[in-house]
Amino acid sequence: MSDGTSDGDLMKLYSQRILALTADIPHLGRLPAPQGSARRRSPLCGSTVTADVVLQDGRVAEFAQEVRACALGQASAAVAGAAMIGRSRAEIEAARDQLAAMLKEGGAVPAAPFADYEVLIPARDYRNRHASILLALEAAAEAVAQAEMATA
Repeated sequence: MSDGTSDGDLMKLYSQRILALTADIPHLGRLPAPQGSARRRSPLCGSTVTADVVLQDGRVAEFAQEVRACALGQASAAVAGAAMIGRSRAEIEAARDQLAAMLKEGGAVPAAPFADYEVLIPARDYRNRHASILLALEAAAEAVAQAEMATA
């Protein structure tokens, strides 16, 4: 099924920088004993990200992610994974909301340490890819919320 995206457009979208991120996704895999775990799936493309976390003092101390996504979803997981250790749920949720606004409303790039999401600005024009791009932060935020409940 075609989404109206030409091969030339996809080549521009999947820039070398995005593809480089897909080759080096931090914290791939699963944690042996997570306090929180969440799986998010994009119904449109079938991409999935599962995030596992262990918290210490309300911040992510250990993080792992299983990523089965398109190049844009993988690039997003790489940015999220690089920034995840030491983050609070509020910081992750803020990054998720800022990323959604960046994609959907032309908003600003998420604040540091999630500023590398600027690499995905070209994806704004590809609304059918937004859900996949948001999966990593959605799964991480949900996993942290679950861990907070488990340790309360």
